Amino acid sequence: MADSHPECAPAAVGEKRQQFGSRFLSDPARVFHHNAWDNVEWSEEQAAAAERKVQENSTPRVCQEKQVDYEVNAHKYWNEFYKIHENGFFKDRHWLFTEFPELAPNPNHNDLNDWLSENKRSEVPEGRSKEEGPGLKTEQHTCSSDNLGHKTQMPPLEEDVTRKLSHLEIHADEFPGSSATYRILEVGCGVGNTVFPILQTNNDPGLFVYCCDFSSTAIELVRTNSAYDPRRCFAFVHDLCDEDATYPVPGGSLDVIILIFVLSAVVPDKMQKAISRLSRLLKPGGMMLLRDYGRYDMAQLRFKKGQCLSESFYVRGDGTRVYFFTQEELDTLFTTAGLEKVQNLVDRRLQVNRGKQLTMYRVWIQCKYRKPLVSGAGPEPPVPDRILSSSAVF
Repeated sequence: MADSHPECAPAAVGEKRQQFGSRFLSDPARVFHHNAWDNVEWSEEQAAAAERKVQENSTPRVCQEKQVDYEVNAHKYWNEFYKIHENGFFKDRHWLFTEFPELAPNPNHNDLNDWLSENKRSEVPEGRSKEEGPGLKTEQHTCSSDNLGHKTQMPPLEEDVTRKLSHLEIHADEFPGSSATYRILEVGCGVGNTVFPILQTNNDPGLFVYCCDFSSTAIELVRTNSAYDPRRCFAFVHDLCDEDATYPVPGGSLDVIILIFVLSAVVPDKMQKAISRLSRLLKPGGMMLLRDYGRYDMAQLRFKKGQCLSESFYVRGDGTRVYFFTQEELDTLFTTAGLEKVQNLVDRRLQVNRGKQLTMYRVWIQCKYRKPLVSGAGPEPPVPDRILSSSAVF
């Protein structure tokens, strides 16, 4: 798959890996001195060429019969993907804690909790009797757990609980991780390349991580991984677009929801309901974090004619699908779901294959949106003061 590795390649041996946002190409002759360059300016000619290429590869469209097949059998395509690649395909997300400090040990959520306590916002009930949601397969084109081992079998109790999730009445004091003080949900976890780094890095005893994926094969790989700890994590199969599917947590109980290269795999007309359902799971002040494909990314330009499903929505050769966003589209999705913008930035990056002397222009969007606090006057809560360093905007 052409866009399967949007992460930067590792630094060369003996070369210290630089933080994103600190590498700027001022001298074109030095383009192959690093694996990637930040905040890359696009010329008018390059932007126009990208637009022409998208117009060209957007016609003809995939016939309706095949489009129905890709939607109805989406889980089959993703299951087949993971059966073939298992956990040896993706790279771990080295940028995770740099760009999303909310996931790191002792992140700024402690400041937020203090603020909430001081302003008596923490009295808001953490849950209703039941919260419904989605959970589609992720667009996991960034990570891998090839360094992680496997257990011999899946915990039978968890397997039984997962099977019964769609029929389970979730109560505020009776759900996995109910005693946790900080709860994170990753939607579209794939084989665990975000979840396991969080569990291995964040030793907060109050942390509990939930992770779901559209693919049952991916979830089995997560559960049989030697790093999977059911005392701190709960993995379950879930369809982000299924309005009747139930999450194993009550509404208003999550501190962070992670969507990394996931929403782009959802049919565009189902995105809004999916985000709105997820929003209801957040606590007041809770954050939704997203990183996904931006319009005119290299992967979009590489599609050939006959692979376009609808505007900016394509199907790959293996049957999996991908959408390419604008900042405005994502802002509309989140604000319509009742969330407030904290960050919405475009990451334009020039990736370099120094061995083959190739250059690749990537366009990703990173967003942070917060659930408003209870209505009433008062100061804004603290949020991480670091913004995405590579903040070029369309």
